[in-house]
Amino acid sequence: MEYAHLGRSGLQVSRLCLGTMNFGPHTSEPDSHRIMDAALDAGINYVDTANTYGWRKGQGLTEQIVGRWFAKGDGRRDKVVLATKLYGSMSDWPNDTFLSARNIRRACEGSLRRLQTDHIDIYQMHHVDRDTPWEEIWQAMEVLVQQGKVLYVGSSNFPGWVIAQAQEQARTRHFMGLVSEQCLYNLIERHAEEEVIPAARNYGVGVVTWSPLNRGLLAGILTGEHDKGRRTSSQSQGLLRKHQEGIKRYEDLCAALGVPPAQVGLAWLLHQPGITAPIVGPRTEDQLKSVLASLDVRLDEATIAKLDRLFPGPGPSPESFAW
Repeated sequence: MEYAHLGRSGLQVSRLCLGTMNFGPHTSEPDSHRIMDAALDAGINYVDTANTYGWRKGQGLTEQIVGRWFAKGDGRRDKVVLATKLYGSMSDWPNDTFLSARNIRRACEGSLRRLQTDHIDIYQMHHVDRDTPWEEIWQAMEVLVQQGKVLYVGSSNFPGWVIAQAQEQARTRHFMGLVSEQCLYNLIERHAEEEVIPAARNYGVGVVTWSPLNRGLLAGILTGEHDKGRRTSSQSQGLLRKHQEGIKRYEDLCAALGVPPAQVGLAWLLHQPGITAPIVGPRTEDQLKSVLASLDVRLDEATIAKLDRLFPGPGPSPESFAW
């Protein structure tokens, strides 16, 4: 397993992050625990979850599954860099959502209980809250850090200008601010190259990518290598109709390389500057084994150039839209 510092922090995380969004809704608890054991055995030390995962409002089902895995002992918790998120609604009451100081405190306490731990390594804001000032957000996060309940703070789905805003506000408080940003980024969806990734790199924020295979489009959707359940979903089919020509050429290129499409898509991300780790969300142990193989895939400059021609990115701004 390869490891990298998460942004400018001293924290080292595996180059693949184990996403747990499938645990509960699609993968049973026993199978989820087996996947986590296999990931840990393979050297993956970075686990990502959220208080809303499990999709039963207020229950935090996925966090509970992860917490019961920690409770099995054998040093599981000490070996893991644990990341979870807040923002989404945990009840129908008005203050159990978003990023008020009240919700930050209550959401953190709830996650700690469900995860059966005394601290969260990376506490992430799942979305931008335009109605809560940074003075309030950072003060609440500082208290959690002072109490030892949170070690680092991260963001998810933040545009570049909000990353800059957050970091400048943190600087005035002599607070470290963000160490990571989770964003949508893959060969097909490359808008993050315009401002998010440049802003993150400028501020020393590690970039962790979600949906690295674009909902399965880059995982062999035409050849049938991709998980059948997601391949037949209306969302995947809609995206496929939009990108089918490029996907066909992509799968032909992967066949010529002799590498499964999913591994090529992940390897491309691992080659991109500023990317710390893609989040992989296997439903089965076999899927985990497949994604682990992407760490051994080396793409030469000619192959990367071919992939860029298949799915060209916008490039950094303002060059992408100005003379």
